[in-house]
Amino acid sequence: MNIDSYSFGSITVGGKIYNTDLIIFPERVKSNWWRKEGHCLGSEDLKEVIDYKPEALIVGRGAYGVMKIPESTKKILKENNIELIDRNTDQAYKIFNEYIKKGKKTVGAFHLTC
Repeated sequence: MNIDSYSFGSITVGGKIYNTDLIIFPERVKSNWWRKEGHCLGSEDLKEVIDYKPEALIVGRGAYGVMKIPESTKKILKENNIELIDRNTDQAYKIFNEYIKKGKKTVGAFHLTC
C-alpha cells in the first residue's frame, strides 16, 4: 500500500482519494478514523494498530502538527515494541512510503487537516 500524494484535507492511497483521517494497514485502509478526543491521539484510538503488532507506526499529526501524542500513548507503543515516528503529515507520508519500500511491517495513521 503506497501513498501517492497528500495535500491539506486530501490523501491519495493506491490511486484512491480520501478526504477523512485514516489508518493505513499494509492490506487495507480504515477511513473515517477519528480520535476519542479529536486532536489528541490516545492509546484507545490505536487499539486495532496495537493488536496488529506492526514494527512501526508512522503518525501524520496534520498539516500544522496540531494533533498531539501524549506520553502515555508513546509509552504503550514502546511497551508493545512499536517504533513511533510522528511528523506533520506532509513529511510523515513520505516516511511511511520509505518504510513500506524497505519491507517493514508498517501502519500509518494520518490526520489530514490542521
